[in-house]
This record gives sequence, C-alpha cells and structure tokens, in this order.
Amino acid sequence: MTVENTGPLAGVRVLDLTRILAGPTATQLLGDFGADVLKIERPGLGDDTRAWGPPYVTGQDGTSTQESAYYLCANRNKRSVAVDIATKDGADTVRALLAQCDVLVENFKVGGLAKYGLSYDDLKEEFPRLVYCSITGFGQTGPNAHRPGYDLLAQGYGGIMSLTGTPEGAPMKVGVGIADVMTGMYAATSILAALRHAEATGVGQHIDISLVDCQIAWMINEGTNYLLSGEVPKRRGNQHPNIVPYQVFEVRDGHAIVAVGNDAQFERFCGLLGLDHLSADPRFATNTARLANRDVLIGHLEAKLRTVERDWLIARMEAESVPGGAINKMDEVFASPQAQTREMKVTMPHGAAQSGSVDLIGNPVKFSATPVSYRRAPPTCGQDTDEVLAELGDRPPET
Repeated sequence: MTVENTGPLAGVRVLDLTRILAGPTATQLLGDFGADVLKIERPGLGDDTRAWGPPYVTGQDGTSTQESAYYLCANRNKRSVAVDIATKDGADTVRALLAQCDVLVENFKVGGLAKYGLSYDDLKEEFPRLVYCSITGFGQTGPNAHRPGYDLLAQGYGGIMSLTGTPEGAPMKVGVGIADVMTGMYAATSILAALRHAEATGVGQHIDISLVDCQIAWMINEGTNYLLSGEVPKRRGNQHPNIVPYQVFEVRDGHAIVAVGNDAQFERFCGLLGLDHLSADPRFATNTARLANRDVLIGHLEAKLRTVERDWLIARMEAESVPGGAINKMDEVFASPQAQTREMKVTMPHGAAQSGSVDLIGNPVKFSATPVSYRRAPPTCGQDTDEVLAELGDRPPET
C-alpha cells in the first residue's frame, strides 16, 4: 500500500551520507516532513548501527535479521542505496545523484570526504544551490577538530555529565544518546533555514555542526548560571538549581515528581499535605528563600511524603493545580492513553519481519495542514539501489 506524501518538504531530495545517530536523526526528521531521503550505505555492511543489537527484528524464518532496534529508531522514510564511495564509480554515482538533490548531510571525520572528491569545496562550484551539512564531534575548526565524535565524549566534554547524577555519586551520562539526538535536531533546523535561503537566492552553503557545540548550547540555564555568577554548578540529582521544591520524592509505594513552579503553588502544595506552617514560614515563603533554605525544607517534605501513597498524592496535586506526576517505565509510557491518543507509537509494514510489520516511535510534530506521513519503514541495506539508480537514466546499478 502506498502512503501519500503529505509533508511540507515533499519535492525536496536529501543525499544522506551519515550513520550512527546524529545524522540519521536529522535526515529521518526531514524524511518525516516529506523529503525524499537517499541513504547511501556500504555494500554488504550498511550503517554501523545495524549490528548494534539485540534486539533485532525477527525474520520470516524465525531467526534474527540484521535490522536492529537501534538502526530502526532513526532510519524511517528513507531509501537505502548501496554504493561504495571509496571507488571512483561510487563517487561518480554520488555526484550523479547530487544533480537531483537539494541537500547533502554527512558525518565523516573532518576532511574525510575530500579524498573522494566529495567535500563541500569539491562540490560547491558544480552544485551552487546545494545545502551541505557536516556533522562532527568538535566541528571543522579548533584544536580538537581532528578528534572523533561520540555521544559519550560530547556529554563529558560539554559539561552535562558534570551535572547529571547524585551529589555524592560519579558523573553520569544521560540514559540515551542525547548529544547525538539534539545535534540531529540542530542540524535539521539549520538545513531548513539554509534551504529557505537557497530558494530565495539560488545560493547554497556549508553548515558546520558539532556534537560538543550543540551540547554546550543546551546547557541553557545552568550554563548561563555559571556565566553570570562565576560559580561552577554542582550535581543535584533530581533537584532543580533554581526552583524548590522541584524534584523526585520517595513516597510510601514508590516515587513521585513534585514540580512546584511558584509561591502560590507551594502554598497549595503545603495545604494538601497539611503543612500550612511551612508556607507561612519566612524561610520558605518565597522561592528565593526556599533556595537559601533548601536542605531544611526538603527534610520536612521528605518526612511527610514518605507517609503518603503515590496515586493519592498525584490526584490531590492535580486537583489543586500543583504540577507533579508519576515516573513511567517504557511499558507504561506506550500504554498510556496520552501516548496512544498522540500516536507516539506507529506500526509500519516491513518485508523482512516475521510479523510483517515493525513498531516505531511516532513523530511528535502535529502539522494542521501538512501532516507527517509514514511512507517507508527503515530499509534493509541496499534495498532501493536499483530503483534509485534507474531514476538517473541508463546508468548500470552499482554493485
């Protein structure tokens, strides 16, 4: 069954020379928005993440395929073309495809594509409208430009690990490759901006995106806290550096989130717990005062909250318009009515799967006029080579 392309980027073609997560996240987002994404993969091997399992898709014969969950997470709405760009014929094929493309996205090491004649400088004269996005660990310039780009290294270098974890524990990475994912988001938005410029002027450009730059950028308030005060932020576990109480608390039957955002909410929160004396206490009456007396206040709240049950607390907080909630595990996330209503799990046909389909995480963007479409499941390596190369004319398929 053919799914109509309803996305706002229908008609845009993207040549995807990326692998792992940051680049594929960017190109999947463009594909979800309607772009025709041509994923160039090494013949017989493909994207490194195909081997990053288990779990893998269960094949028609009941055994594991080479389609890992990790690969599936960032490669929807793409066509896979098996081309060895290290050969002259392969590099020539890429150039031929570029004649039909608006965007090229790559995440090779700095200078890595120049030896194949596929760097931006090699291509900009021939393809003046081309938007060329390079994703690296540290960027195209600077003393660390030569270093490889890995999410864990970026989280360490850019500061987020110094703020993640309990105060007495070791620095901790975020549970998913968040530096990669956010770099993919920055890449996608910058590509859209550059496309608008190219359409208006006929002039493309080179976009230089790095994992470390992006990670530093989304230090947001904690980074600015340091720049303003000169004080190096510390790990606070689940506590917030600027708001109290805004953290996870232990309750009688588990844990719950309390996210008090202003003084009025704090007063109502104390009232529902029978702790009105705390909101009346000058040490806690304002957020500034609560920050100064954080440890004393949290001690009072922890003692009380350990005596109440999670569902009771969440229900009372909702009734009193005090932000808070549960901490869901993955099964609870996707089973929740909210996630189901918002279609955050989608099922797509997949020819290699024994069940005939795969479940994927849905796109969070809800366009009113040009909705996201799920047209192609993450492709097997090279499955679209003949189709794509046939679109070039009489060129023989790459082998």
